[in-house]
Amino acid sequence: MHVAEIIDRKGDRVVTAAPADSVRSVVAKLGENGFGALVVSADGSGIDGIVSERDVVRRLGSDGPGVLDWAVADIMTSPVKTCSGKDTVEQLMTRMTEHRIRHLPVENDGALAGMISIGDVVKWRVTELEREMGHLENYIKQGW
Repeated sequence: MHVAEIIDRKGDRVVTAAPADSVRSVVAKLGENGFGALVVSADGSGIDGIVSERDVVRRLGSDGPGVLDWAVADIMTSPVKTCSGKDTVEQLMTRMTEHRIRHLPVENDGALAGMISIGDVVKWRVTELEREMGHLENYIKQGW
């Protein structure tokens, strides 16, 4: 399966934050939307960075609660690892594991086109395993 198929199923909605937004406002957006990460984008289509719950928590731990008043650009990760609609889920699993990341913005023709999370990848893998199990059960039943 390719990333484009996952995006077709789950939708291409991506919540972004501007680089000048406060970390406090990003925390609110993360909570309101139930997301673990937001793409940081000055124009809503380019990818300037990414900020995750982990980024916030780590900076709170090292720099204290004043971090909430900082600009998100001060704590975001940049450059960002991305994927494209043509990438396979197997490629994503490898990339996410190698780089220890849980979210990959989808970029097509230089523009933000969606977001894939580790949850999306796990859901795909479980579905594949269930399908394989069904095929094996049918094979065994027909073969006996």
